[in-house]
Amino acid sequence: MVSAATNLGTTWPGHHAVAHLPGSLPMGGVVPMTPVHAFDSPPAALELHEQPSLRPLRHDIELGGLLAFVIDQVVTPSEADAIVAATEQLGYRDEAPGIATPPGMRMNKSVHWVADEALMAPMFARIAHLLPPVLHGAPLFPAFSRRLNMYRYDANDVFNRHTDGNWPGYSLSADRSTMEEWPSSLRSGLTMLLYLNGPADGVQGGSTRLFGPQGLQVDVAPVKGAALFFRHGFDLDSVVHEGCRVTGNVSKYVARVNVMYGGL
Repeated sequence: MVSAATNLGTTWPGHHAVAHLPGSLPMGGVVPMTPVHAFDSPPAALELHEQPSLRPLRHDIELGGLLAFVIDQVVTPSEADAIVAATEQLGYRDEAPGIATPPGMRMNKSVHWVADEALMAPMFARIAHLLPPVLHGAPLFPAFSRRLNMYRYDANDVFNRHTDGNWPGYSLSADRSTMEEWPSSLRSGLTMLLYLNGPADGVQGGSTRLFGPQGLQVDVAPVKGAALFFRHGFDLDSVVHEGCRVTGNVSKYVARVNVMYGGL
């Protein structure tokens, strides 16, 4: 397994747990006190700046009437590398906090953390105009949830067929000590899978397979810096999908970001 553990020349602040939740293991069982992390101070390497070279572009996916699309060039390659390096500092685990999956479904490694506005707000600003402004009558909220679910797929790892649940939004308390839940009037409506590496980096396999009606399947290959979006929750228009098996020795990294809808 080849992973990206550090950025050369980067000094990372310390980190701490801002919540502890039951964490499900890939083959069943629960680790009662699985941490959700935050850095002790905002890392300079995760402060996004204006990138004139980026040209985010939306490509809708034909999935039998279900909502799914890709946005290219959400982050630069160096920004993607910094996110990977940050999460390796936090440390990947077999268990995933606050996630309940049956044995054999989620066969990868996970780390959850609460990121800073300096990372998340510029990312949202780059692509907000390409997101659905209304979903099921609820308006797009002008911020991503700060809680990121990170997944690392090592050789032979897979996330078998499933539907993503919808989530509240989260952010850090002012003193950075705890994870705070946003008001119940806000709820996630779309999964954003931000690809942090891909075949150009040596990843083999690892496509995201989307399932539509009447046996329709669409495979989306990971492209570093691009993001795949699809409807989630447990409604009839939610998209069933799977993270296909990684077949080589270069690990695949992906961040699940929750796109929020509703209002105060």
